[in-house]
Amino acid sequence: MLTDDKISIANYRLERANELLNLADKLIQDDILTSANRLYYAVFNIMRSVLALNCIDFKKHSGVIAYFRENYLKANIFDKKYSNLIGKTEYIRNKSDYEDFFVIKKSEVTIYLTEAKEFHKEVSKYIEKYIAELKS
Repeated sequence: MLTDDKISIANYRLERANELLNLADKLIQDDILTSANRLYYAVFNIMRSVLALNCIDFKKHSGVIAYFRENYLKANIFDKKYSNLIGKTEYIRNKSDYEDFFVIKKSEVTIYLTEAKEFHKEVSKYIEKYIAELKS
């Protein structure tokens, strides 16, 4: 059953993802690694916003990613192209956080940022429709 708490959590995570996307956009000029980090967390929050509708969450990022891919991408609820976005942003975040001298091109992060904004828009529409259908 969809409760107001689940809706609030889903919407909060979407708002947070939007804030992180905007921050990644601002940082891309001056701090590409931090921009890439914020971009990953935006994508992560987008996935978690959908999971909140069913009270699903995981302690590890890998659990969220695996569940989302299996239940939303493989099930064709969202375009499978987002699997690549999820994987690339996770890879970049791990490399930039844990490897000295990791380098990434601004053009690459720019592409992922554009895809993440599309992902956010698609998930926002999905959540809005999901909530409307359950309330009607």
